[in-house]
Amino acid sequence: MANIPANELALEILDACLKDGTWPARALEDLIERALDEDDLFVAVAANRALFSIVIERLGDLFEPSLCDVYARLFSHIISRALPEYNAQDLLLRYRRIRQPRRFKGGSIRRVFVLSRVTLGADIAVTSVALAAAKKRFPDAEICFVGPEKNAELFAGDPAIFPIPVTYGRSSLLRERLLAAAELHVAIDETASVVIDPDSRLTQLGLIPVCDDSRYFLFESRAFGGDLDGTLSDLIARWLSDVFDMETSAPYAAPVMKDRVADITISLGVGDNDNKRLSDDFEAKAISLLVESGHQVLMDRGAGGEEAARVNALFERIGQPASVHLHDGSYACFASHILQSKLYVGYDSAGQHVAAAGHVPLVSVFAGYASERMLSRWRPTSPNARVVAIPDEHRPQVDAEALSAIAAAVAELKADPRY
Repeated sequence: MANIPANELALEILDACLKDGTWPARALEDLIERALDEDDLFVAVAANRALFSIVIERLGDLFEPSLCDVYARLFSHIISRALPEYNAQDLLLRYRRIRQPRRFKGGSIRRVFVLSRVTLGADIAVTSVALAAAKKRFPDAEICFVGPEKNAELFAGDPAIFPIPVTYGRSSLLRERLLAAAELHVAIDETASVVIDPDSRLTQLGLIPVCDDSRYFLFESRAFGGDLDGTLSDLIARWLSDVFDMETSAPYAAPVMKDRVADITISLGVGDNDNKRLSDDFEAKAISLLVESGHQVLMDRGAGGEEAARVNALFERIGQPASVHLHDGSYACFASHILQSKLYVGYDSAGQHVAAAGHVPLVSVFAGYASERMLSRWRPTSPNARVVAIPDEHRPQVDAEALSAIAAAVAELKADPRY
């Protein structure tokens, strides 16, 4: 199988998982061997990208409860191959036990550790709900956000949240990703505490034990709610109520606020997933509509690289209008501008969840989703949201629909007497 590209191996594994809940052993072993090959980084990076983006993320993005056990069986084996100190069967049996919701029995709690989901948008849409609820339920405890520093910055303006940095490289090799759990284990070593895991990559969605199971609570976001048509924000609020008897809470963001720059914010970032993008023409026309509103516009340049180059090219294409400002800096900085704006426009990404959390009117162009349930789970929770859902088969005809939604939002902004 040495000549078979990593993507083809991953697709073969995924197809078998979706078809009958198993996988071709030889293909999986070959992909694992490549992912662990630290002597050939080109091979290892390709294998890791294929394993996570094609197999692991797809199994989760379908939000099919039956696939949770498929994922657990598959990834328990992968963990045991990468880190032999773990036994695949032991990991699987523990996972099947702790995935069952159980009520918190009470007791004196000094710390509540809420684990990051690692991606920025998920930490607003999901993790922040747990943070907000924990502050109410455990008013005398220290509420800790455990995860990457850039994610913690989204809550740096909330004095009730104590950040505990734990690194996780989404582009790191397999063994390095898994070792984040060891760092986490040390960070949350506190007996009088509870750990809320909202399906975090730090634990590989609950598979790697990081503390005593008696104080560990897993929100299995891929299965909880079953066939219900609810967002993840709504579902974790329900889960928290069931498990901890917590008051219902909503998503929030609390970055350190920067000086206000613009009335309209826009992000065209897609997190390296080009399936979420529409055309270059759409993006140019969308910016032009925003410019025509007469309001100042702030466009995020992203984390650099290809995304920044794309934004720069777009800015030049539309003639570098004086009313358009380009944002460079941390995502938390841009989030502060979203929260102060009157309208946010973007693809399915972190920005839509920040805007929804701040009750900012928004237009979200939602393309490239793996299933209707994924759309239901990740759509922004806000009555002020215009979501343009674009199935892949409709992609060639959708520019007009998305532009119409943006034009309607701009017209509403212009008609608002407050502005």
